Amino acid sequence: MSDSRELLRVDLAEVEYQAAVTEMAAWAAERKAGTAPDRLFLLSHPPVITYGRKTPPTDLPSDLSEIPAVGVDRGGNATFHGPGQLVGYLVMDLRTWGPVDVVRWLENGLIEAMSALGFATERRDTPPGSPSLVGVWTPDGRKLVSIGMRIRGGITTHGFALNVDTDLAVFDRFVACSLDDVAMTSLRQLAGERGVRPPTDAEVRDAVSAALGARLGASAS
Repeated sequence: MSDSRELLRVDLAEVEYQAAVTEMAAWAAERKAGTAPDRLFLLSHPPVITYGRKTPPTDLPSDLSEIPAVGVDRGGNATFHGPGQLVGYLVMDLRTWGPVDVVRWLENGLIEAMSALGFATERRDTPPGSPSLVGVWTPDGRKLVSIGMRIRGGITTHGFALNVDTDLAVFDRFVACSLDDVAMTSLRQLAGERGVRPPTDAEVRDAVSAALGARLGASAS
């Protein structure tokens, strides 16, 4: 495409997960009808474990009395959403964008955002037959961002979960992303290891929005 595209940022506070799913269906319908632009919704959720259709039951916690588990219609396996995490839902029209690897685009955009905040991260290719390594990783193999998206009728929904100041102990209760040998990390943990100030939620939102908006505009030019 020769025309530019913009990604409208929509900042929300904490939203109950099922309410967000209901709203997401409406956001996607608006985008498909052309009554709304491409949008990035930034928010957080109360504690919840979500899992895709192909998630092995053994990946889920044996005790669901403290944190509920909810099946979802996105790709990916089990992951956690909760306080201290930035969730980004992308509702974008790929029908006029042309064929695109939107997951790779998202990974690279988030890597640029982390770089702007002073953190080196990378994406990883998934070996044949292995669980998906989609997401954003530290160079020493810890996972910082989980990604799970859905494309239906040319419209993307769902998106990413970035650990900013998350209680990482929750990931010991289940198998995140079907990767039982992977440690999760957060920006607070990474900043603490370097003896620097961790970024605020507002700073992370600004960096993510700027990087993804710039990449979308560049992809459309």
